Parts: sequence; C-alpha cells; structure tokens
Amino acid sequence: MEYSAFDLARYVLKKCIDEDHPISNLQLQKILYYIQECFLKEKDRKAFSEPIEAWQFGPVVPKVYDEYRIYGGRTIVWILDAPDNVSIDKEDKVLIDGIVEEKRNLDPWEMVQETHKEGGAWAKIYDDGRGAYKEIPTEMIRKCPQKR
Repeated sequence: MEYSAFDLARYVLKKCIDEDHPISNLQLQKILYYIQECFLKEKDRKAFSEPIEAWQFGPVVPKVYDEYRIYGGRTIVWILDAPDNVSIDKEDKVLIDGIVEEKRNLDPWEMVQETHKEGGAWAKIYDDGRGAYKEIPTEMIRKCPQKR
C-alpha cells in the first residue's frame, strides 16, 4: 500500500501533538524522508510517490512543506484536518511510529546534519548548492547508506 505524503504528514503531526511532543516543519520534512528511506530499504516499496527535493537544509517534500510553511521555525501545535480517517496498515504503522518516536527527540539541526551526511542521497544531489531544488531519485535514497 502506498500512502499520500499529505496523509503521512498529518498522521505524524497528529501523533506528535497527541503525545505532547509537537515538531516543526523542518523536523516533519526529515521524518518524511526517513519514512520513505525505511520503506524503500525494508519493504522494497515507496511510502509515498510525491517527490523529495534537495533543499539547503536537507530533503523536502515541497507540497507538504508549502502546506505547513506558515509555522516558520515554530512547532506545529494544531492541524485543521486531523487524520482520523487515514488508513495505515498495522505493520506500516509500527514502522512509522518507531521512526517518529526516535527522530522527534533529536534537535532539528542534528536531523539536518544526519541527512547531510557525505555520500548520502541529499549530498549527492545538492552538490554544494548546484543541485538545489532538484529531485532526489528514489533509487538513490534506497541505495545510499544513511544513518537512521
């Protein structure tokens, strides 16, 4: 089953808000990247089909970023369209929840540093700014070693 990046974002945000651990848009973007990476490597399929681009502060799903950019660097403490009807497979939910619970505890800039790891997919595409806003190919995410 493939999900929408919007549905996963809403699920992640609601989980974080409900558990009194709200996150910023920057953190959300990195968590979505880790979810995609994990699905590609462990389940051999995409979590979502929306593209991930190489931006200055790491991987970004542009359409999701735009949805929450009004928060700036602040944590997102309320979402209008809570995902009570988002259907996530039980097995997938366990995987997603594990990523969220691990990564939301990191400092946002530590997450940026992790995704900027030399030899990683973001670093290969971003290429000191020459690849800014270019899509990070799914296969590159799957094949690049990345600390998770």
